[in-house]
Amino acid sequence: MENEKDFDRWNNEKKCVQMRGTQPFYQEREIWWCSLGVNVGFEQDGTGANFDRPVLVIRGFNKETCFCVALTGRKRRGMYYQHLGKIEGRDASAILSQVRLVDTKRLIRKMATLPKADFAELKQRLGQILLGLPFKGE
Repeated sequence: MENEKDFDRWNNEKKCVQMRGTQPFYQEREIWWCSLGVNVGFEQDGTGANFDRPVLVIRGFNKETCFCVALTGRKRRGMYYQHLGKIEGRDASAILSQVRLVDTKRLIRKMATLPKADFAELKQRLGQILLGLPFKGE
């Protein structure tokens, strides 16, 4: 099967992620490489050897957990996407339908910090999509 997912290899990598001793210090608005792993169905997967992909930290709950949105390396527009510009020289868009709680052991390396105005717009759009909150000006 062409799109077969390698759950066994991810399970071995996930054991290493679990054994990481310390969680990195992070803040809201930061973009991190994150070991998202292999997930079920249309849930956003990580890629490459570490099953990772960039995520944007939306809200920190404590040193162990944060709420993140997955990013894609393409310039995407539409109701469920927000283009963020270039991150490390590559187009990046937030996939607003792919948000999740993340243990900070999954965070690998900080890439950038999103400007405050862009972050405020993204949070407003997430509120509308996830909770049905109105956009400002509606």
